[in-house]
Amino acid sequence: MTELPLFPLGTVLFPEGRLGLRIFEPRYLDLVSQCLRTDGTFGVCLIREGRDTGAPALPHDIGTEARIVDWDRNDDGLLALTVHGERRFRIAGSRAQADNLLLGEVEWLADEPEALPAEYTPLADLLWQLLQRVEPDRAEAGERFSDAAWVGYRLAECLPLQPGQSQALLAQPDPLLRLQSLAAVVQAVDEHAGE
Repeated sequence: MTELPLFPLGTVLFPEGRLGLRIFEPRYLDLVSQCLRTDGTFGVCLIREGRDTGAPALPHDIGTEARIVDWDRNDDGLLALTVHGERRFRIAGSRAQADNLLLGEVEWLADEPEALPAEYTPLADLLWQLLQRVEPDRAEAGERFSDAAWVGYRLAECLPLQPGQSQALLAQPDPLLRLQSLAAVVQAVDEHAGE
């Protein structure tokens, strides 16, 4: 078990994904300062109950370790961060510090490499098309379109999912079942668009 500071949010961060954050609460400013000094990380978790400000929110049990890759102070005085998703984790227990920062006892969850089965090639093709529109450099780099976990996480970031849907995909340990769920979402979107 590892102790990891937790940052409950109204959104999901996937492994190898990027997320922009605006920091203004003292507990999170202190956390960011410590992470920048020590190259430390923190955990991003979707809020199950509560809010992302004030008293500690109750997070979902599965989250993603986040590493700060860029930061700047905005004109409004808020700290703007870009974080990179690393490993998934499960929270075994948590406690709140005096400043309401949550600390979680976490166990790391491994993502097993899995080759993308031919039946899910259309999902990889769709992901490539979506990345061409929003991140052409990433699409052209080839990335890992044959890796089932990578394709599933990236597609989950690109599709118009509700936070609960994203959380279910993050919590799914099997990359092929994750792709199966995403295929159903894509089919539903296609059917709705055709109406």
